[in-house]
Amino acid sequence: MEQLKERKDMDPRFTWDFTDLFPSDAAWEEEMKAVEADIDSLASVKGTLGASAASLKAGLDRYYAVHKRLFLAGTYAFFKVSSDNGDPAHQRMLGLTQRLEAKFSQTVSFLDPEILSIDPDVLDGYMKDPALSGYTHILEDTTRLRTHTLPAEQEALLAQFAQVRNTPDQVFTMYGDVDVQFEDVIDENGKPSPLTNGNFGVYRESKNQAVRKDAFEKMMGAFNRVINTIAANYTGLVQFDNTFARIRGYHSACEAALFAGNIPVSVYDSLVEAIHESLPTMKRYLALRKKVLKLDELNMYDLYVPMVEDVDYPMPFEDGKALVKKALAPLGKRYGELLDKAFNEHWIDVYENKGKSSGAYSAGVYGVHSFILLNYTDTLDDAFTLAHELGHAMHSYFSNETQDYANSDYFITVAEVASTVNEVLLTKYLLAHETDPKRRAYVLNHFLEGFRTTVFRQTLFAEFERKAHELDQAGTPLTAEVLNGIYHDLNALYYDGATVNPLQDVEWARIPHFYTSFYVYQYATGFSSAVAIANHIIETGDASDYLRFLTTGGSDYPLEELKVAGVDLTKPDTVRNAMKVFDESLSELEKLLG
Repeated sequence: MEQLKERKDMDPRFTWDFTDLFPSDAAWEEEMKAVEADIDSLASVKGTLGASAASLKAGLDRYYAVHKRLFLAGTYAFFKVSSDNGDPAHQRMLGLTQRLEAKFSQTVSFLDPEILSIDPDVLDGYMKDPALSGYTHILEDTTRLRTHTLPAEQEALLAQFAQVRNTPDQVFTMYGDVDVQFEDVIDENGKPSPLTNGNFGVYRESKNQAVRKDAFEKMMGAFNRVINTIAANYTGLVQFDNTFARIRGYHSACEAALFAGNIPVSVYDSLVEAIHESLPTMKRYLALRKKVLKLDELNMYDLYVPMVEDVDYPMPFEDGKALVKKALAPLGKRYGELLDKAFNEHWIDVYENKGKSSGAYSAGVYGVHSFILLNYTDTLDDAFTLAHELGHAMHSYFSNETQDYANSDYFITVAEVASTVNEVLLTKYLLAHETDPKRRAYVLNHFLEGFRTTVFRQTLFAEFERKAHELDQAGTPLTAEVLNGIYHDLNALYYDGATVNPLQDVEWARIPHFYTSFYVYQYATGFSSAVAIANHIIETGDASDYLRFLTTGGSDYPLEELKVAGVDLTKPDTVRNAMKVFDESLSELEKLLG
């Protein structure tokens, strides 16, 4: 593989256009100064919120006006860093943004305590005022948090730690995306080839087991060399989470994280329970993989290679765009037109470059559009990633178009639903049009891998971070040995039938999502929800309820928004029905492979 290009050498046809946000870095610098002045002026709002409904509205209007401008400036810096984490100028911009975000949090820390100090009957009266209709859900949510909100002076003190919370994530990013040094992989031709976060997935799918093993050992080895440092860094995050949960009166950090979206911990528990019930099917899937690959021993680095031999499924970016658009046609004409805008108006940063953030994401910017980061390597997996991130992008677009700024940002509980609906629709499209048994088996294998990596694997991750937080809460030091042990035992449980070698035990150390605590379980619930929604759209030809769901933004609690799309996560049916689809798809693949 070729050496990575510097950011400045990338083809601008496939990179973001930052002028959609600011015409220049100089204009951004001026806006940062203006926003800081506005943050300072917010102090004058303190003490005015309870005077009348009009005063409460005026204070909230000023808060969200500054928040909107700060978010726009912050995302500009974030995107700059994502495009090249190693650029000192970008690092400086992100640092300035984080300082300003911390100052903003500290300045407005009086807001919730002051609202909660208003007599409940008086506040109820204010909320009936039509002028405050845009803030009704926000005010209801604030009052729901009453038991976990501290007096204003204590909230101001806690707000000063907002920037500190980002430090473990920054440390991880600087190592994993900038400072890490990977040894070259010996490729299929016996030649040294660079290993990066972006192309690791390509090596994992190599038909040559020696290449898979080499890439796995060199990727995990790079993290194993600093495993004690990463363990200490992650421990800092866990301790921070537990400390703040305790201060605010939650039983656990998990409860604190889920409470923000009004999600009962029982949803988390029932997910784990349902997945544990389906582990025998996973064992059957692993047995099929071992048999088809003709392996005496199934290792963890053998889990990603397609089981179907001699199937060439190249997917250059232009082909990927065309395929995704066809697959998403059931979502309607308007949705297709917005896909064209995304393709033609630089919403997508396509290829990997030196210092670029690994993986993929989509981040919506209110009043502008979403920005999608890819590290595209011309595989079918990349087309699925494109469909996934476009789902996020369209969710943000429809929400931002329909809701005002204060109610536009959807909860992370529903964040993975739209993205996964697109992936399931792409799978269904391929299966509906593919008649060649081998290529059909290839697509089924990919679908099953979606279940394995997005439902089973993410639930494993969810168990890992919960166990880590619980051990710290109980006073157990989270050494590298302890964290490796947790991860080993979970892999042995989830991947019964595969060999879990010692280097697999350190994989947790390269997972960026662990720095957004108790986020990953939502991939699993999102995938399960998406299977139900996509099946409904295909069976009925009616996407109207789903499209209405996309417009809800943050105007209601996530479990209520999902009900708009016909999904009820308070019941175990959604996950269990998804597991039935997993079982049925596995049975079809078993027949195809003889």
